[in-house]
Amino acid sequence: MISGIFSGDSGKRRIRALALAITVLATVFLMWQSDEPVSTGDAASELRGPAEPDGFVVGGRYRSWDEQGNLQIILTSPRIEQFEDTGTARLSEPEARLFSQDSPEPWLVNADEGNLRQGNEQLELTGNVELVRQQDARRAILETEALTLDNKHGTVYTDRPVTITEPFGVTRSTGMKAWINERVLELNSRVEGQYETVR
Repeated sequence: MISGIFSGDSGKRRIRALALAITVLATVFLMWQSDEPVSTGDAASELRGPAEPDGFVVGGRYRSWDEQGNLQIILTSPRIEQFEDTGTARLSEPEARLFSQDSPEPWLVNADEGNLRQGNEQLELTGNVELVRQQDARRAILETEALTLDNKHGTVYTDRPVTITEPFGVTRSTGMKAWINERVLELNSRVEGQYETVR
């Protein structure tokens, strides 16, 4: 009878010792894990890399109105990639229609690529940039490799070489600035023109 009591107590001691050992091992494991550096980046962004977008839109359409409710711009792109860290969006093959208050005909702009800065409403266009201005029966086409559309100030500008083709001739310049509402185009430097004389 006495031996039975002692054997029962030793069994309980073994279970307690085993439980204590497991608890100590678990505590040591947790302490060891807490020494690991904490990941500062989002797991998804680490997987996709810094050059990949946070999100994208297929068949995107963006519209902007002025304070009076007049439509200023319609911008479309087959694919728009958004980058939250920089507050930018990358557009493939963007096309824009720019409306002015004094003319029913919008200015048409298209390019290979675009980069939209959402904070300051600037769209930087690159690659085969074409700006078409229709006025009455006259059509003028401006071509350049880079152009910035500033929606906030209603201007488009570039410091790159530009070529303007009109029905009566061709004008070349380095750099230009245009005011959409005023329908004014200013050429900066090295302006050359070839014009046909009207007979």
